[in-house]
Amino acid sequence: MRYIARMQKYARWLFAVLMIIAGINHFRVPALYIAMIPPWLPAPAALNLISGAAEIAGGLGLLAPWPQLRRAASWGLIALLLAVFPANIHMAVHQLPLGDKVVPAWTLWARLPVQALLIAWAWWCTVERTPRAPRT
Repeated sequence: MRYIARMQKYARWLFAVLMIIAGINHFRVPALYIAMIPPWLPAPAALNLISGAAEIAGGLGLLAPWPQLRRAASWGLIALLLAVFPANIHMAVHQLPLGDKVVPAWTLWARLPVQALLIAWAWWCTVERTPRAPRT
């Protein structure tokens, strides 16, 4: 059990770092993310900033010392990943470039199941493991 709890802790930290870096990237290269936003959504620049800030906040929340905050951050990141899924679908359907790079269509479609893996990863971060007492 200790092995699983340790593995989950490292996975949570890795996920947090990935989310923080991804969130920062929304501010560094906004055009990349704004181009992914479907045209039927209002205020793409604001949506980009909001989603970037949410990724940073969620990542920082995963690093908090309080299990309740980590759990809330995990569920918030799950909600965010679900909310941005239409942008991934829009990108795949319209074969949009990734910034200034044209990418093969299969990679755009492959991103969709990866989103499910990210959601599962965020969910796994919600499950708190408590170490068992040694058997006597």
